[in-house]
Amino acid sequence: MKHSNVALFVPHNGCPHQCSFCNQKEITGQAYQPTPQDVLDAVNTARSSLGENTAYTEIAFFGGSFTAIDRNYMTELLSAASPFVRSGEFQGIRISTRPDAIDREVLAVLRRYGVTSIELGAQSMCDDVLNANHRGHSADDVVQSSQLIKDSGFSLGLQMMTGMYKSNDVKDKYTAENLADLQPDTVRIYPTVVMKGTELFDLYQKGEYCPEKLDDAVALCADLLQFFEERVINVIRLGLHDSDSLHDNMAAGAYHPAFRELCESEIIYKNTLDEIKSNAIQGGTVEFYVNSRSVSRFIGQKRKNLDRLKQLGVIAIVRQDNTLSKYEVRARQWESIFR
Repeated sequence: MKHSNVALFVPHNGCPHQCSFCNQKEITGQAYQPTPQDVLDAVNTARSSLGENTAYTEIAFFGGSFTAIDRNYMTELLSAASPFVRSGEFQGIRISTRPDAIDREVLAVLRRYGVTSIELGAQSMCDDVLNANHRGHSADDVVQSSQLIKDSGFSLGLQMMTGMYKSNDVKDKYTAENLADLQPDTVRIYPTVVMKGTELFDLYQKGEYCPEKLDDAVALCADLLQFFEERVINVIRLGLHDSDSLHDNMAAGAYHPAFRELCESEIIYKNTLDEIKSNAIQGGTVEFYVNSRSVSRFIGQKRKNLDRLKQLGVIAIVRQDNTLSKYEVRARQWESIFR
């Protein structure tokens, strides 16, 4: 059974900073603050739809600054969720917060209420990038908080952003390497998007910030996805969630509703080129063997990969071979029986 979340969004009313890319403070005053009853309602809805599969489900409080919100409000929400974890009906409670909003005291509170997973919005491990985007914490804060979380027995999740103001591919790969060294259980990767009403939007309008192009973000994040998977770190999210709010407020940036699929397709395409080269294939009709679950990614969105191969003089025939791994490709020059 695939892991799932009962997700509740807690607006950034506890966040002490205004990051360059974030417009949450502008909308938080108008945003709905979930109540303990909302927690109960969400859990009961999940019970009805998931049945016994709730055992693989976490009750998740997202929003970025959960441990920085009013302590009484935080514990009220946790108190509503906690009995479902204590009973074993749900797997645990997941929260997301800032690296500088973690200490031993708050971890003890979280443990008391049955929190099992903590995600930190690290975003970058380059202090110059963090400072330029007014994150209000350092890379060392990420290291120290991650260690505290792991030492206290929680599952650690880390979130990073690519294409931030004052960052580049080299710095983003440096961030990924440093996050992997912290040995998190999970990672989320978010390409930066420019939201209206943010400092980043002003920088974008002035020409001082150039957002990632989609193809560039896909190429980079494909490398990062493969890197984390090789380190046996589960990338549980790649690209922003699709929402009406995102579409209403986004001005620019590398967004696609199927961003992860684009990245996985890019990995397969690179492996296809390597296979063509290793077999000294010069062109013509070629049979490519991939796992049945990877056929659509081999073909690419709107047949992009097939078109790119055709530009190289290669006409692809796709065959299925479930002995191959997710990204693996095997090629054979096609020989027609009519030759």
